[in-house]
Amino acid sequence: MKQQPIWDFSFAVGSVAVAAAVVIGWRPPGSAVALAAVVAIAVLYFAIGRRLEPEGRGNGWYAAATISMFVAGALAVSTVSYLLFAICPVMFLVLPLNRAIVAVVTANLAPVVTGFLRGGYDWGFVATYGPIFVMTAVASVGLGLFIARVVDQSEERAELIRELESSRAEVSRLSHEAGVAAERTRLAGEIHDTLAQGFTSIITLVQAVDPRLADSRLRLAVDTAKENLAESRALVAALTPSALGSGSQPDALRRQLARAGESDTAVTSFRTTGESRPLPTSVEVVVLRVAQEALTNVRRHAGAGKAEVLLAYAGERVRLTVRDDGRGFAAGESRGFGLDGMRARVDQVGGTLVVHSAAGAGTTIELEVPA
Repeated sequence: MKQQPIWDFSFAVGSVAVAAAVVIGWRPPGSAVALAAVVAIAVLYFAIGRRLEPEGRGNGWYAAATISMFVAGALAVSTVSYLLFAICPVMFLVLPLNRAIVAVVTANLAPVVTGFLRGGYDWGFVATYGPIFVMTAVASVGLGLFIARVVDQSEERAELIRELESSRAEVSRLSHEAGVAAERTRLAGEIHDTLAQGFTSIITLVQAVDPRLADSRLRLAVDTAKENLAESRALVAALTPSALGSGSQPDALRRQLARAGESDTAVTSFRTTGESRPLPTSVEVVVLRVAQEALTNVRRHAGAGKAEVLLAYAGERVRLTVRDDGRGFAAGESRGFGLDGMRARVDQVGGTLVVHSAAGAGTTIELEVPA
């Protein structure tokens, strides 16, 4: 049971008050039994009860021991009955709801039964105090239901806080990875569009002036430019995802599907529509990464028999669709599927990502980016 000061304080005050009342009205030998019962109940709570897991299966012994000692104390001295105010909330904290209600009703009936026995089977006592303890039982159950609801809400909030912290950490990691990938892509594009193009232009211009490179100085300039062009291309290749190192975007996607097919039993098909054309490096990276993540989800989570990938070139936009016939997922159950990472990448290139899924109905991921 979570250590909550309010319950500790309530139990301590109730136990001290009842014990003091027993001592003030001391009448041996019953008072001694009652005081021993109150002390034993308090010691059991502070030593064990407050540390029990909420609604634990093994907590029944604690409830049974507490109520047994309470019955013994109430049978000895009626004043012990006031300890109900401390005992009842604890029952709802350590027992499942239905068992807690039974325990609380039993505890509230105990003073009536013990009073009946202590008074020599006095039915007048039952008629007088019975309704009071029935109302007390009803109030205790109502309070217990309220306490159980408060505890459940506290646990839900704690779980939400844990999920929020986990999501923050995941978003931070994805943002870092996305930033690194974006910077690598930017550098690759800058090198390709400036240095590589510049070296190519130098080679072309020098060879236009002296096609045979008879002048040793011009030949040295061309050789130097070629060496630096090769270096710049190597840098671009190192900064670009390996799947895009050679071939077109459709070729890169086909290679990813082939690799996915080697480690997955799902049948994967790929097709393109429209006229294929070179895309900006940043866009190619995003399309490739979304396809990789979507296929990874199919392999890890979907349990699909078939997956389809469509790459469509239309006007100034490119659309990627990944569809599977797997188990799908309901709204709010998509944690762990990498969708936040996909959206972070897509946002960097001004695209949109839409996910359609339902439990048992498969999943469709649609990416659209300007290109």
